[in-house]
Amino acid sequence: MTLAAEKLVDWRVASSVGQRVAGDGVELSAVERARLFEDFAEVVPEADALVAEFTRLAPGPARVRPWVMSRNQWLDANLRGFERVIEPFAQKVALARQEGMLANARKAVLGAQVGALLGYLSRRVLGQYDVFLPPDDEGLIYFVGTNVAGVERKFRFPQRDFRMWISTHEVTHRVQFGGVPWLRGHLGDLISSYLGSIELDPGWLMERLRAAIQDVRSGRASARGFGWVFLLMTPDQRGMVQRMQALMSLLEGHGNFVMDSVGRNRIPDAARFRRTLHDRRNRGGAEKAFQQAIGFDIKVRQYDQGERFVSSVVDLVGMDGFNKVWDGPAALPTMEEIQKPEAWVARVATS
Repeated sequence: MTLAAEKLVDWRVASSVGQRVAGDGVELSAVERARLFEDFAEVVPEADALVAEFTRLAPGPARVRPWVMSRNQWLDANLRGFERVIEPFAQKVALARQEGMLANARKAVLGAQVGALLGYLSRRVLGQYDVFLPPDDEGLIYFVGTNVAGVERKFRFPQRDFRMWISTHEVTHRVQFGGVPWLRGHLGDLISSYLGSIELDPGWLMERLRAAIQDVRSGRASARGFGWVFLLMTPDQRGMVQRMQALMSLLEGHGNFVMDSVGRNRIPDAARFRRTLHDRRNRGGAEKAFQQAIGFDIKVRQYDQGERFVSSVVDLVGMDGFNKVWDGPAALPTMEEIQKPEAWVARVATS
């Protein structure tokens, strides 16, 4: 069966462009690849148990297991995931538009854009918990072997400790979604609602683009806080995106907080790992400019805010008090509460 997403994006172009952008990364010998597989097979279950104990969340029955992959494998897995996520939106577009002479060109352009973005990310990502995997793959965690080895070589990190450290962050996400049954559906509903609200009229889109360009030239764009995507949204859509951003800030901030807390007494170089990777993602130059163009720098700042939120709440009310955040969608913090943790504590944790 042909999916509507195949009529919206040329996935072969996306894969081809993505592979060219991704490159191969550092070369690994057979022994180095085997060591990566062996280390992650050992440290991921160990990290899973430590994180579950620290967070006091039960991760569910699925067995956690790592997949050490190449950049191209990561790219292909995420293209499939992206295709699944946008399928409802693609169906809406298919109903609203008739295929014309420019359809193939439009598909190729979108494919190139998606491929270039994911190709770039494939060069940066170390590990990933894919929340939108099919149920049979629950518990699977991705690690891009060449990226992990490249960072270890460049900064002379002790291999097994570094692999343990990054594993704690990714298994925290697996514990979040495995231990909070409503969370996956809630995130999916937020994304579906947002995609379903996007305006399809090209005249409206062009007007928004012109307004966005004027905002950027005048300097007003920096005050918006959500990058180019935010500039194209209606007030209602902005509210949806703020809810998504608040949730992602919470999840990523929680992941960083748990990673640092678990690693503090078990991984001697954890502080150096954290400091080095922070400097790596905030370096200047052309790459920093590209990160700003795609909104990646804004994402990082929001995740830092999320970590400060989690740390502040745990200091104020302890882990059990913080875990009230998982009681249901109404208990989730707003973006305003992410920035003012005491407001969330007063509303939820002490009510």
